[in-house]
Amino acid sequence: MSPRITGRRVPLAAAPARSTHVLVVVTATDPLPDAPGRAEVQAALRRVGGPAAAWRKAPMVVQAAGGQLVSLVRIDPSASAFERHTELRKALAPLLAERPRALDISLHCADDVRASLASDAVLVALHNADPLPTWKRAPVTPDLSAITVHGVAAGTTWRTEQALAEGNRLCRELTAAPANMLTPTLYRRRLRELARAEGWQHGELDTTRLTRMGAGAFMAVARGSHQADAAIVHLVYDGRPTRNGRRSGRTVALVGKGICFDTGGHNLKKDTSMNTMHTDMNGSAVAVGTLLAVSRLGLPVRVDAWLAIAQNHLSPEAYTQNEVVTALDGTTIEITHTDAEGRLVLADTLTLASRAKPDEIIDFATLTGAMFTALGSRHSGVLSNRDEFAARAVAAGAATGERVVAFPMPADYDEALESAVADVKQCVLESGDADHILA
Repeated sequence: MSPRITGRRVPLAAAPARSTHVLVVVTATDPLPDAPGRAEVQAALRRVGGPAAAWRKAPMVVQAAGGQLVSLVRIDPSASAFERHTELRKALAPLLAERPRALDISLHCADDVRASLASDAVLVALHNADPLPTWKRAPVTPDLSAITVHGVAAGTTWRTEQALAEGNRLCRELTAAPANMLTPTLYRRRLRELARAEGWQHGELDTTRLTRMGAGAFMAVARGSHQADAAIVHLVYDGRPTRNGRRSGRTVALVGKGICFDTGGHNLKKDTSMNTMHTDMNGSAVAVGTLLAVSRLGLPVRVDAWLAIAQNHLSPEAYTQNEVVTALDGTTIEITHTDAEGRLVLADTLTLASRAKPDEIIDFATLTGAMFTALGSRHSGVLSNRDEFAARAVAAGAATGERVVAFPMPADYDEALESAVADVKQCVLESGDADHILA
């Protein structure tokens, strides 16, 4: 359950008796505020040689005379969202590490930036207050139940921040689930439960139906799931307004890779590469978390989430190199590497999504190896067949604190995927050869 968030018009000048953990936010031009811990911070600043030296690199964390733990952070309102969120996360870390029941956020900044910094601080607090799921004998549970924001109007609402946090929390919960606790069967069951709870339309295409439809790319991978529990799950949120008895407005399709565990198949991964491959379903988790956030906000759009759920395992039935399979749209594919399974399950899922003719399709592919080689872990990559859409994705990342890099999709790269026996090769065998673009 999300913490209750309350706004107070007056800045926190003297901490109430209930305050135990206080985040104080100022900008570079603000004087030291009259807030809890002011005297202690002044003493600390004198000790280290003044505010410029002390606050340039890290927040100031002190224990106030009343016993409160106070973290003071200077934020540059002109910095990128990523930079602002990073500084706030560092400042909140020592406060949240003590698992407080209540958190006070005190804003001491100019009126024209106060609302945006308050939104940043609340969002970062919500994202970081919940621990990642664990299965310890005594699991850690979130204790934070109340956030009070000082310096904003009492009627300020935090609906957007709470919706984003709920979607983020669901995505992390699904992604962190161990492979034995989120098999395709269990994942599909969880999605049915979510659909009932949220009022989403729900449908499933199981292996029998996909075989009959001719989804050979998806089924090549699904053959390794010995329980035949693979499926393409379809969830729908439709918030479009009704005019003259008909729905009107934009439609967006989200397509997500949901490989619940990826061994690499017959081209078996080595141990270090196979570790954490229960997270290879993160693309689908992002789609589901996005769907939840959209639902919470009641956005006037239709969102179709198409989730390719399967496992990539070793078995006598699992697909092998040099097979030729036929995708749902009729394209024949020469299999060249069984650890390039994501593009196969997504190919047929994208075909299903495109048949509904949405205005846009956003595909969360989790192309971990190639994208990680290109960017490391501090950026995400985006590819699009529309330059303006790639630019929008980069801009959306900048606005929300995600660093996104756009990659090209030049036509001449297709030459690398020409096959002598099929319409297209699944992938090239040479490692590091722009595989995230070729995919």
